[in-house]
Amino acid sequence: MIEAAPRSIVLFDGVCNFCNATVRFIAANDPGGRFAFAPLQSPEARAFLGPSTSSGQGAVDVSRDPETFVLLEYGRRYERSDAVLHLALGLRAPWPLAFALILVPRAWRDAAYAWFARNRYRWFGREETCPLPSPELRARFLNEES
Repeated sequence: MIEAAPRSIVLFDGVCNFCNATVRFIAANDPGGRFAFAPLQSPEARAFLGPSTSSGQGAVDVSRDPETFVLLEYGRRYERSDAVLHLALGLRAPWPLAFALILVPRAWRDAAYAWFARNRYRWFGREETCPLPSPELRARFLNEES
């Protein structure tokens, strides 16, 4: 079990091949170990998300919409493109520069995000169950014991 609560938690679709590759990319570009991970399908993610009505601003019910990506950071919940851009701030250079896209209206960013999310299984495939991460990455998962 992770001893101290991480500062930032990434919740992702655990059966999506693209999402799993993204988790590996984040870990490789996060040498300080700032980000911890949990699949949206896990009990740990459900415990963090609580009722689907949390966050007010059009919060997504991830139990019915695994097309979203959630970042929990400093007591805030970011979803979709906001989550991706805030996550980029925590990665090594040059990835924080992507945060400049926050200037694009959220409706446009989220429309592009939704289009990609709808097609990701077709383009990258999916697994029937969440694949096991490597031993190095496993320690960063909230549901794993270290």
